[in-house]
Amino acid sequence: MRLKPILIAGVMLAFSASAAQAVTWRMATAYPEANFHTRNINQFVKEIEQGTDGKLQINVHASGSLIKPPEIKNAVRSRQIEMGEFLVSTLANENSIFALDSVPFMAVSYEDSAKMYQVSKPYLEEVFAKQRMKVLYSVAWPPQGFYTERPIEKIEDLKGMKVRAYSPQTERFAQLAGAIPTQVEAADLAQAFTTGRVNAMVTSSSTGVNSAAWDYLTHYYDVSAFLPKNVVVVNQASFDSLDKDTQKVLLDAAAIAEERGWEMSKEEHDTQLKALADNGIKVEAGSEQLNAAFRKIGETMAAEWSKEAGKQGQEILEAYRK
Repeated sequence: MRLKPILIAGVMLAFSASAAQAVTWRMATAYPEANFHTRNINQFVKEIEQGTDGKLQINVHASGSLIKPPEIKNAVRSRQIEMGEFLVSTLANENSIFALDSVPFMAVSYEDSAKMYQVSKPYLEEVFAKQRMKVLYSVAWPPQGFYTERPIEKIEDLKGMKVRAYSPQTERFAQLAGAIPTQVEAADLAQAFTTGRVNAMVTSSSTGVNSAAWDYLTHYYDVSAFLPKNVVVVNQASFDSLDKDTQKVLLDAAAIAEERGWEMSKEEHDTQLKALADNGIKVEAGSEQLNAAFRKIGETMAAEWSKEAGKQGQEILEAYRK
């Protein structure tokens, strides 16, 4: 039986309308598929696609494959891509609020880090809003420790070591420890170590495992210096282009991803510490002498941050310390 022309036209019109309503976004992240942040993102975008019945689909480009890590934030800002994930503290030179979670020994537990995030979140959102971006969620990395190619007992043992830095705060930390900071992205760690550009690093157990640190390092000092956070943002104009129902699905999925991500981070730390040990890395808490020196560096950096942040910084610290 042949369909009447008017019926065929109606079906085609409905199909075209449905296709027109479907939106595909691009999202960039610096981290590999196996990283817990990326696994969380993949679950996040899957839930969005399911929640919108396919109206909003987000293609995730991991490992810096679409946009180089230092350029992800500006790519979202300029709407070159719609969404992106990046480490907040890499932007510390832009605004002091971005440096807060990487001030050493200020918030050293998940509980303290979460409290600091909630206190500083309105300020963080305001800064991004001025750059035409909306914060969707943020997740902490596991506590940062110190990887070395030889044992260290005191801060003087770090003198002259070439330490991988990934943010202005880790660069400053290395300088105050008497080491030589060198900027290296996570994806380039193996090459940096094998070529001798660096021989130590401050980072998480997760990054150590992702980069197979046991191939070029021997010790990991689990000093819980700080818990830096990644943030997932969306271009504000892209978000505003969505209908209200789709916006709600996106925001609801973001809230779930944030809660899930923090739990994944906690599990990740325990799992990856074991993985480091199983692969030959000697995992230690560090000597009291070493930790005391690290804490002193933290006090210096906290004072520097407070001075730079001014009134805004004082408001955040007062609220955090209540």
